Amino acid sequence: MNIYQELKARGFCYQQTDEAAIEKLLTSEEVKFYVGFDPTGNSLHVGHLLPVMAMRLMQKAGHIPIVLVGGATAQIGDPSGRISARPMMTLETIEENVRCLRSQLRRFIDDRDGRAHFVNNADWLCKIGYIEMLREVGSIFSVNRMLAQESVKSRLENGLSFLEFNYSILQGYDFYVLNRDYGCKLEMGGQDQWGNMVAGTELVRRKAGNEVHCMTIPLLLNSNGQKFGKTAGGMNVWLDVNRTSVFDYYQFWRNTDDAQLEKLMLYFCPLPLDEIKRLCAPGGNINRAKEILAFEATALAHGEDEARKAFVTAGNRFGFADPDCRVETTSHVAAVEKAAIQAELPTTEIAKAEFEGDGYPVARLLVASGLCKSTSDARRLIQGNAVSVGEQKVNDVKAVICAADHPSGEFILRAGKKNFRRIVMS
Repeated sequence: MNIYQELKARGFCYQQTDEAAIEKLLTSEEVKFYVGFDPTGNSLHVGHLLPVMAMRLMQKAGHIPIVLVGGATAQIGDPSGRISARPMMTLETIEENVRCLRSQLRRFIDDRDGRAHFVNNADWLCKIGYIEMLREVGSIFSVNRMLAQESVKSRLENGLSFLEFNYSILQGYDFYVLNRDYGCKLEMGGQDQWGNMVAGTELVRRKAGNEVHCMTIPLLLNSNGQKFGKTAGGMNVWLDVNRTSVFDYYQFWRNTDDAQLEKLMLYFCPLPLDEIKRLCAPGGNINRAKEILAFEATALAHGEDEARKAFVTAGNRFGFADPDCRVETTSHVAAVEKAAIQAELPTTEIAKAEFEGDGYPVARLLVASGLCKSTSDARRLIQGNAVSVGEQKVNDVKAVICAADHPSGEFILRAGKKNFRRIVMS
């Protein structure tokens, strides 16, 4: 499977200027491509990450990302997908936002040894004069065509300022400069950017005589039809730890709707396609798949050490989906060794002699470990099929555990879905 086929298989391809030409380009040479981000705030949120994940796949396949943070276009405001103009920001605010976004994007994109380029369109757009810009590109852009763009048409009833109307020209000029100075041949972005992106390919073709392409990525919606990246309470999930803690970030992914799990894993997990399909197959351990999604997404944004802490904290608080690590996976969560997980579990030590002879009654063990308040509570749980030792359900209120059953000297006792104890025979 080549990189273009993988992008399609993972759901990243929505519109392309020429599908066959793009596939040929990506499979025949090292391609420099760009994705733009306007610094409208000082942090990205989860909803911004889809094109970032596409960039990572492209870079892994040997192509060179150009990450554009728009210090100039942020001064204008993109009208795409909006019903009113964005608030004007001070230049100082924009500069600070540029710094913050660059720092966050570098967590995902490796720019060592020329593997990627980080650029700011203020470096060229803020240096060109108005008359110079009009003479250089004004005759190439058709007003009729610009008015036909969806981002413009959707705003005409509510009003579109001349300031915002210029945005498409500026984005198109970005592509021209990146093609001229870096040899950039492909632009990627959200589907609402299609009109702006096509304007860029046309400008490059007519002004420089070069063939370039663009490809859009579908907008990602949650199960309620809202833009992806918000909590159940409607709050954005930010990459800035001062706005969304690492634990809350992890839990956002861990609480993914079942119906969206496979789609989100294909987008946000760097696991092989066949493994993702297997993890999400009917009858599988869906909660383990959600743990893997949450761990991998958190590791990308905050590093593996922070992801491990969030994983273990969530497991201790709500229960591990696969405490014995039985589900096969290439995810880095597997590097969080079974012993390390179990060492973090609440542990009860009981003399080994208690488990010899006739064995230790499960009902009494539930009380001794603190999982039940009384033996009668323990019996009710057992009768309700809510107790297990390791992977074995206990449905006999008179069941006992013998030392010989657990030669390792320890096992996991569960009461309900989320309550665990590690029992150690000391």
